[in-house]
Amino acid sequence: MFLTITTTGTSERPATDLGFLLHKHPDKAQRFSTSHGTAHLLYPEADAERCTAALLLEVDPVALVRRGRGKGRGGAPDSALAQYVNDRPYAASSLLAVALSTVFSSALRGQCKARPELPERPLPLRIEVPALPARGGAALVERLFAPLGWAVTAEPVPLDERFPQWGDSRYVRLVLEGELRLADALRHLYVLLPVLDDAKHYWVAPDEVDKLLRSGEGWLEHHPEQRLITNRYLARRWSLTRSAMERLELARLAETDDAEVEEIDNAVEEPAAEYEAERAEQEGQPEQAEQAEQAERGERGGVEPEGESAPRPVPLAVRRREAILDALRGAGASRVLDLGCGQGQLLGELLKDARFTEIVGVDVSIRALNEAARRLRLDRMPERQSARLKLTQGSLAYTDSRLTGYDAAVLSEVIEHVDPSRLPALEYAVFGAARPTAVVVTTPNVEYNVRWESLPAGQVRHPDHRFEWTREEFRDWARGVAERHGYAVEFRPVGPEDPEVGPPTQLALFRQDGGETGTTTTTTPKEAAA
Repeated sequence: MFLTITTTGTSERPATDLGFLLHKHPDKAQRFSTSHGTAHLLYPEADAERCTAALLLEVDPVALVRRGRGKGRGGAPDSALAQYVNDRPYAASSLLAVALSTVFSSALRGQCKARPELPERPLPLRIEVPALPARGGAALVERLFAPLGWAVTAEPVPLDERFPQWGDSRYVRLVLEGELRLADALRHLYVLLPVLDDAKHYWVAPDEVDKLLRSGEGWLEHHPEQRLITNRYLARRWSLTRSAMERLELARLAETDDAEVEEIDNAVEEPAAEYEAERAEQEGQPEQAEQAEQAERGERGGVEPEGESAPRPVPLAVRRREAILDALRGAGASRVLDLGCGQGQLLGELLKDARFTEIVGVDVSIRALNEAARRLRLDRMPERQSARLKLTQGSLAYTDSRLTGYDAAVLSEVIEHVDPSRLPALEYAVFGAARPTAVVVTTPNVEYNVRWESLPAGQVRHPDHRFEWTREEFRDWARGVAERHGYAVEFRPVGPEDPEVGPPTQLALFRQDGGETGTTTTTTPKEAAA
């Protein structure tokens, strides 16, 4: 099996620069050992106007069988002869992709020590693969390469030219032409050759996800055939494909937001103290529960009462979830979205109530969703209960058709983590596009911060908070949202209400207005308490 890479040049930019990029001198024919045979690199032509590098891989069929132990296409244990008589030595496959990574490792990384400026320069390239297995035919070859900027010629190879009535084989003669960086071209080939072959001749381990994302960086996250590429490259291993798709979506969102992936996938912190306190108490570990509650004291909304008989105060996080559940029950919701679900504390409470028949947790952070699945013990949950729950990765800054048609959505301690400039996008995605019948929003009341002695003046409650609103600021925002999108809104206090600074958390319950668009109702603290 072999392929050729050809470029053209001028006296100012000679085509022989290809030798620098490939780290292989045009005057030398070189050999490289691979796990399945020997790779040869030579230059059939090399001058200032035109330069061609040819990579030839000699596959040892016996070595292939010994390493694969009869596995893979053409090597089934019950077809001993087929293990030795197959297309591996002649058709491009994952073996050629491995040879590419072995022979052109520096070029794949976009490195050139002798001429560091060269890797960033697009070149006029022509790549030819005489025999390429294509499960899906020439049409699939076009769908895979054309979105990457290639002009694609994929000519089906007939089974036998002497008998045209037999039709075409599953092989094509591939020619790619385009002006791209060499590193990008090699990465396209490295990923897509085994995808078209739809077979890998080595064990697909979890590190293959990293290889795929490394080689697919900058193009795979936007490719229209992303799922097919990922699934085939990872040999249809469902768990690996899911992991890769989640990381690709995160990369896409980071690029859209002009941010680093780490800035977006930052939702998981140290285990929440209030969650650990509840878990320890439920599991009969009073000492651990007491330690966790000490750490969570700042969320209690006041000073610990003195005296052994004093009742233990309820954590604010617990009161917040109780208030959210009351609002959802009052709205008659059964299908609920938890937008920005984090580590799944609210999801766990929703699952305890059978009236909530469909629960969807949405978060941009993969780590948060994985942590939620672990904490909820999703893998050990009874089937009837797990069928009610779905965890989905998504960003609240973009519209998402998967989130439409629900009875209610919850934004619990979410909006304060969003840059103010992005709040209109979140507003439209939730209230304008998804349009649940009811929406529950909770956020800190910054006025209450003065009641926490441990919180320095002027400091927000969490380092990731972009803002914290006063009661008036929150109500102004909520009333504006309700008016713009046809909801009515009422406000409820959460936690112990201070007569001067109000409650520690403020809650807004939005309901779709039956006819009078923009009608806004307000519940005073005394009315809510009653």
